[in-house]
Amino acid sequence: MAITKSQQTTALVMATLGFAVNFWAWSLISPLGPIFVEKGLTTDASLMVAIPVLVGSLGRILAGAYTDRFGGRLMMPLISLLTVVPVLFIGFIGQYEYWTLLLGGLFLGFGGTSFAIGVPYVNSWFPPERRGSAIGVYGIGMGGTAIAAFTTAPLYNIDERLPFIITAAALLSYAAAAYALMKNSPNWSPSHRSLGAQLLDTSKILLTWQACYLYALSFGGYVAFSVYLPTFLNHAYGLETTDASLRTAGFVIAAVLMRPVGGILSDRIGAVRTLLIGYAIVFVCAITLSFNPPLMPTATAAFIIMSVGLGLGSGATFALIAQVSDPSKIGSITGFVGAAGGLGGFVPPLLLGAIWRAWQDYTLGIALLAVFTLIAALIAFWIGVVQRRNTPPSAQSQPATEVTP
Repeated sequence: MAITKSQQTTALVMATLGFAVNFWAWSLISPLGPIFVEKGLTTDASLMVAIPVLVGSLGRILAGAYTDRFGGRLMMPLISLLTVVPVLFIGFIGQYEYWTLLLGGLFLGFGGTSFAIGVPYVNSWFPPERRGSAIGVYGIGMGGTAIAAFTTAPLYNIDERLPFIITAAALLSYAAAAYALMKNSPNWSPSHRSLGAQLLDTSKILLTWQACYLYALSFGGYVAFSVYLPTFLNHAYGLETTDASLRTAGFVIAAVLMRPVGGILSDRIGAVRTLLIGYAIVFVCAITLSFNPPLMPTATAAFIIMSVGLGLGSGATFALIAQVSDPSKIGSITGFVGAAGGLGGFVPPLLLGAIWRAWQDYTLGIALLAVFTLIAALIAFWIGVVQRRNTPPSAQSQPATEVTP
């Protein structure tokens, strides 16, 4: 059955909106971390902001596998509905005690699993030569974190329940629209393997683990800074909560805008080349920040440019998966890789918090980012070498599948 451009556009738009609204919900606690500290709920916001990241990350393994079995048309609205519950719980009950806030954050992680649903869903609607670009555009949905960064604190200052009420309304509206408008691609067929066999098979694919590290660095770095940068700027440069949140939103926007560029470049020059460009940018910026430069203009520029590199890397990683993986396994691979990306965002806030408490300085944490980025670049280069060895000479000029450095 032929797929029309209108069907492709509808599928891409609905998946991207679902990704965005769920990530908006997933990121609600982060902008309020300093406020909860000021209220005396805790002395350190690191665990508070990291728990939703951890749950959302690990949950992607199951979400991706279930999407291979049940399709994105069912899974995306279902996850949106499930995420409404913790959003309202935190808004009306959870935000007043530390333990209930952590409990709400635990289930808020549902929203973070949405990413692993949209990737295989979008992939099934597009041919191989357009998947990098389509997945890159889908990645704009991670801008939901920017919505949270821009709106949560100002809305909270009006009424402490308002940001949660508005987010819950958005989730409910989206779930209804998605159930009405989303369809599974005629090219998609459900996996009938048991969940255990499906996950075991995915774990045996070398690309799964290579892409896990690449995404843990690129998307994990983005998530880590999007949730911890307000605290980082408050500690290192003495910025107020609102100012730090707005600067974080700028960081988020730059990464979001560059993610589709990473996918588009991957279709044109190869995913590995795009990854190497992104990692080179991150490495240079991390080295710059490790010298504790002044906030204006050096540190601000370094953070923004770093977000560009992280965005490119995030888009290119899934372009690589979409280009070279078996379509029937993309959901499961996406689950593993998405989990790694989220875990890459879970560990750094805790590590940075510990480093600050020990030395009142973030230099060591930023230096470690530079080292891990260099390792990611070497892995990406090796993937390109192996792909070139395994690709027939007549096929090496095809941009949709070229992943050589």
